[in-house]
Amino acid sequence: MERIRTVEVAGQVGKRVRVAGWLHSLRRMGGINFLVIRDGWGLLQAVAETEKEITALLPENIGVESIIAVEGLVVSEAQAPGGVELHELKIKVLNPVSELPPISLNKRKLNAQPSTLLDHAPVTNRHPLRRATLRLSAGVMAAFRDILTSRAFTEIQTPKIVAAATESGANVFELNYFGRPAYLAQSPQFYKQIMVGVFERVFEVGPVFRAEPHDTTRHINEYVSLDAEFGFIEDHFTVMAMLRDVMAHILQTLQESYRAELELLKVEMPSVPEQVPHIHFAEAQELIYRLHKVDVRSEPDLSPQDERWLGEWAKKEFNSDFLYVTGYPMHKRPFYTHPDPQRPAYSNSFDLLFRGTELVTGGQRLHRYQDYLAALEQARLPIEPFEYYLEAFKYGMPPHGGFAIGSERLLMQLLGTQNVKLTTTFPRDIHRLVP
Repeated sequence: MERIRTVEVAGQVGKRVRVAGWLHSLRRMGGINFLVIRDGWGLLQAVAETEKEITALLPENIGVESIIAVEGLVVSEAQAPGGVELHELKIKVLNPVSELPPISLNKRKLNAQPSTLLDHAPVTNRHPLRRATLRLSAGVMAAFRDILTSRAFTEIQTPKIVAAATESGANVFELNYFGRPAYLAQSPQFYKQIMVGVFERVFEVGPVFRAEPHDTTRHINEYVSLDAEFGFIEDHFTVMAMLRDVMAHILQTLQESYRAELELLKVEMPSVPEQVPHIHFAEAQELIYRLHKVDVRSEPDLSPQDERWLGEWAKKEFNSDFLYVTGYPMHKRPFYTHPDPQRPAYSNSFDLLFRGTELVTGGQRLHRYQDYLAALEQARLPIEPFEYYLEAFKYGMPPHGGFAIGSERLLMQLLGTQNVKLTTTFPRDIHRLVP
């Protein structure tokens, strides 16, 4: 009999089916035995009413996480996972496991310490709660690709070993590249801008690397960046409008196609306003001073506390979980950032705050070759390492801009998780290089 997935069993009531997966749990209740099979998609309960049916599971070396195949009759049962269960069982053990896993994978709650979950991720990621989180991560990437492809964007893949740092001010991982220095890419920024000159609209889903020695709950040193860049924009508000639609589509996709995961994780889904509220950086600092009597008006950036205050204000004032902060100071942004023509000390850039935490950075870029030469000179950066990048602008580039979403941080804020490492499959931080 051909194997089917656990989530397909509900449509087979009255028929015999064959499923295979991990022995999630086994409860022996006198003359009746309940076992739960877990495969890559869900859980299925099976009921053995005779000892003979579970003979294959009786040897002492057959424990939870053993790989088994179960054939049985599908019966409706409202109390069972998925509303069905298997009866009249035939069980075959494909790979016995006798050692107990590092955590109880069949408990509904995850009570283990984060360090335990991360140290044993090859096994702990099997827990339904962990798996639901990681499946939502896949949904975020799929939805990102879906909406941008539908809007005539072309997906690209850019080098992760580069000759020069992408963003001034951020630390980079240096490596030996056949006797000469190279770096792990902090961002696909240069290459996605170059490819605007080819396709006009491009996006990438890929890893980026930051050597910043942060040891916080919201930083990791390798993460998945959802990048987009496109040409023929008016200014950064064009980019913000595109980003709003991307965020709305991602959340809508999760609600429509990942309902089981959202329910399992008890996610409180936000709505994205048709017009996401925005506030200029300088006005945001004045607002913080007025509301909280804390003077941050001379600071070049917003602190995590500033972001939380602004998030609370946006929720109270606009009933919005999202807030754009625009116009960050030019000296805090990379050299390729376009200045505000009306206020040159400030930039045509933005951050999107989601529930009081920076989630997305974006903005308008410079597009004229001479402006790049001037920007590099002002930043005291040599031209030579950027010559390949500058070539694109020498031969004509339209006004353009883009954004980058941190996938793991998006999930952290969406799920209300206290640590971004717990929305990462195998996190890399200043302490962790394995698993």
